[in-house]
Amino acid sequence: MPKQTPKNKLNMESSKREEQDLTVLHEIGKTLGSSNDLKLVIRQIMGILHEKMGMERGTVTLLDDQTKELFIQDAYGLDEEEIKRGRYLLGEGITGKVVAAGEPFVVPNVGNEPLFLNRTGSRDVKRKTIAFICIPIKLDQKTIGALSVDPQFREDDNTFNQDIRLLTIISSMIAQAVRIHRMVQKEKEKLQTENKLLKQELKKKFHPTNIIGESKRMMDVYASIELVSQTSATVMLRGESGTGKELVAHAIHYNSDRPDGPFIKVSCAALPETLLEAELFGYEKGAFTGAMRNKPGRFELANNGTLFLDEIGDISASTQVKLLRVLQEKEFERVGGTETLRVNIRLITATNKDLEKEVREGKFREDLYYRLNVVPVFLPSLRERKEDIPMLVDHFLALSNQEHRKNVRYIADAAMEYLMNYMWPGNVRELQNAIERSVVLCKTDTLTAELFPIPGTKTAPVLTGLNMPEHVSNLETRPDKIVGDGSLTDQVEALEKQMIMQVLEKNNGNQRQAAKALGITERILGYKVKKYGIKV
Repeated sequence: MPKQTPKNKLNMESSKREEQDLTVLHEIGKTLGSSNDLKLVIRQIMGILHEKMGMERGTVTLLDDQTKELFIQDAYGLDEEEIKRGRYLLGEGITGKVVAAGEPFVVPNVGNEPLFLNRTGSRDVKRKTIAFICIPIKLDQKTIGALSVDPQFREDDNTFNQDIRLLTIISSMIAQAVRIHRMVQKEKEKLQTENKLLKQELKKKFHPTNIIGESKRMMDVYASIELVSQTSATVMLRGESGTGKELVAHAIHYNSDRPDGPFIKVSCAALPETLLEAELFGYEKGAFTGAMRNKPGRFELANNGTLFLDEIGDISASTQVKLLRVLQEKEFERVGGTETLRVNIRLITATNKDLEKEVREGKFREDLYYRLNVVPVFLPSLRERKEDIPMLVDHFLALSNQEHRKNVRYIADAAMEYLMNYMWPGNVRELQNAIERSVVLCKTDTLTAELFPIPGTKTAPVLTGLNMPEHVSNLETRPDKIVGDGSLTDQVEALEKQMIMQVLEKNNGNQRQAAKALGITERILGYKVKKYGIKV
């Protein structure tokens, strides 16, 4: 067997080291292709260096472009608290100097190096056997961080040089992982921003922020708002008092092509004939007693914006004539004036009257009616969209709490049952007033049924013929079939139970159809079926 010379031994060790380095690079290459999770990839790389190279600790520190502070992205051999402590400014400590200078740094013994700050507190610097190597991580010729390891202690400078060469290659591989991570994050943020904008557009398109409700009837209203907002057509809002016609007018204006223009509103029913004309068209000084100066009318004030005329069905015959001229000729004169004025406005009107009947009876001009009723939008009453009541209750509850500095957080089932069953002749406005009154009177954090009395009484309502659909109130309700101890509450509950049983029987136990026939929600029906022990 040939004698082994020092040169042969050195060649063998060099070959063994090269083979080891290739194995390490191969393992790290496979790791980089296995995941886009930067923290996971770094942790696995550090684990490979520990297993294959015997390195005790390893960290990847990255530079925050905003704060210019270095932080540990992930590490091996450090716990979470030590990782949190590992933060440096540029030029601070060995890590800070490596990132600032872009050059590697080797410390054979950390106990003898004053620049070694041991910021993480993970090393016993009194030991004389801890080495430290820190390599810059560069991306596109820019230093973005540092890779640092604690290799096995040795005094051979050549071995340190080999470690630097290996770690420099690994740092370039980590830089590519950082590049991919940042590209993925940037694309993710872009998609999130686009998704957020799309949601905002959809919300703006189908659900104006100033209107509460998600029922089918309200979705039809939102679709109408979207449709008419993109035009300059005259809109007539039809519906009972308190259904939110003014809110819809606002939504049309702010979703139109003139949202920055003025929104002027006039309640035609609130002013007598002479004052309404002056209010709409303005007047000149001396036009009548008390006219001490020129005053522009609402048409002028609404120029390049929207004019909302509420209760249009209450204007007088003479005002109807002048309004028709404005719509036809787009011009008018102030009261007492001779100068012809022209304005560019979007006109929205509203009424709770049956204008078709008014036209037939000669109380409203037919030609004006057709001019105003170009695009009609019908607003449902609250009893036609009862599924929106819980959402409206939550909204008005929050408003009332804020206004009256209260902290009412809940509403009892019986109270919600009343709110769902009551007919609300005053619509949303009446519901808002009822919630506000109950919040003011509430002494706990829960609204109870007693806080919602029937107008003119002192008791809370239950389901009665007053709020039953007509086809349900015609069901058989013979007095001899009503049982109870004689109190009004027991008699009404017995009647209610009897009606529910009849409707369920008529619909073969189908609760959805029965709830529809009774004019209540399935949830309320289910509650009552359970309450009365009705077998379905």
